[in-house]
Amino acid sequence: MDSVNLEVLRACQRWLGAGHRVLLVTVVKTWGSSPRPEGSMLVVRDDAVVSGSVSGGCIEDDLIERVRRHGVTQMRPQSVRYGISADEAHRFGLPCGGTIELVLEPLADAEDAAGIATLCQRVEAGQLVARTLEMETGTATITAARVTEGLMFDDKRFVTIHGPRYRMLVIGAGQLSRYLCQIATGLDYQVTVCDPREEYTDVWDVPGTTLVRTMPDDTVLDMRLDERSAVIALTHDPKLDDLALMEALKTRAFYVGALGSRRNNAARRERLREFDLSDAELARLHGPVGIYIGSRTPPEIAVSILAEVTAAKNGVSLPTLLQVEGAKAARELAASAGSLCFA
Repeated sequence: MDSVNLEVLRACQRWLGAGHRVLLVTVVKTWGSSPRPEGSMLVVRDDAVVSGSVSGGCIEDDLIERVRRHGVTQMRPQSVRYGISADEAHRFGLPCGGTIELVLEPLADAEDAAGIATLCQRVEAGQLVARTLEMETGTATITAARVTEGLMFDDKRFVTIHGPRYRMLVIGAGQLSRYLCQIATGLDYQVTVCDPREEYTDVWDVPGTTLVRTMPDDTVLDMRLDERSAVIALTHDPKLDDLALMEALKTRAFYVGALGSRRNNAARRERLREFDLSDAELARLHGPVGIYIGSRTPPEIAVSILAEVTAAKNGVSLPTLLQVEGAKAARELAASAGSLCFA
């Protein structure tokens, strides 16, 4: 779940608790380019105060003006579309011909407040839940969800998924892992840190993460990694990193990476071949991990790694020059060429 959406739900909970009526707005579907993805949320208070975003700003302005003029007076949820014509697309800040469909849900009474409070509590507890809204009655129910489920709207029912949609397994509880896990939790990953070494785990205190002291290969197997999982090995200890990688590369995890120099990663690949990993499985290994941004400090390296993870999660193929190995090789080649020019 987008952390911005959780902030929207928290604002909704606060405002309902203070006696306000609110209009909860969710992006249902987009056609063409769109500033915000499906599932993005906005809440407008009855005095036109807002939290969240569903577009670049113009649609928000229209919804705010609607509430400012009429208040939150509708009794049942409804769906609306913006940007159907080129003129509307221009007016509402959408690309020409783009269209966005929204569900507008009025919330006002104690039952609504209790429902939003329950949703926030379950999401904050790390649970993945589905909220089903009956469009005819406005009744909403919350049930457990599976990671493969997504937003659904058929004009009668509107189902949204809330909670940690993606998992991340980090091998090693060192300093770099601290920075990486802090950012990863902000990106809404459900983070598990695996390290059997007491000298590291005894001082681990990063909020929002789960620490396990089992062996990395056992942890990978126990977690049953799927296509919404990422694995990052950060210990620099082959006895730990290799154990995790040899099992993780056999799973459907969307990202498997390991920290280390180009020389160390080449040696790691040779070691992994001894565990009967195929060329296709070895090709899935990201190493050296991260994109090349000249990072040197642990926080910068964490940003580099998570940038590459985010690209993989979003299906973006990075050019060789953005990858650490390709970028460093290109720099060395350019430096060599420059030296020859002055020879």
